[in-house]
Amino acid sequence: MIEQIYNYFTIEILYYWVNIGVLPFWLILVFFPRSHISRYFVTSIFPFLLLSGAYVFMLYKSYLNSFDFVGNFNLYMSISDLSELFSNKSFLMMFWIHFISINLFTGGWIVKDSQKFLINKFLLFIPLLITYLIGPLGLFVYWLIRIFYAKNISLYD
Repeated sequence: MIEQIYNYFTIEILYYWVNIGVLPFWLILVFFPRSHISRYFVTSIFPFLLLSGAYVFMLYKSYLNSFDFVGNFNLYMSISDLSELFSNKSFLMMFWIHFISINLFTGGWIVKDSQKFLINKFLLFIPLLITYLIGPLGLFVYWLIRIFYAKNISLYD
């Protein structure tokens, strides 16, 4: 049974499930940001436990395939080393899970922070959509909206 599950979850299948699996969380964040399901299901630890499980699974598959984990630190040395690492599908998948997780966390933070300042949920649509697609740019757009609701510019919170 475990062997069947292991053989089913190829990198391509895992990529598909991670991308499809994160969509309900984003839809809840965008359309129902103040609901109880958003508070208890999306902005909690639950989605990150699922994504962490996928990440650990990729680490395990990489370990079984004799992936050079020490060589990963070369990504800080040059852009060509980073490019070489991205040619490995296992590393690319681990990066993608990392990217999806950080964007979802940022989207959850935007929703929680907007509730403190009573920002209209319709104004959150644009920064949340941009955060889903681009990440840091969506956070910047939210910060610009937040300035008007908070009535001050704060570089830290």
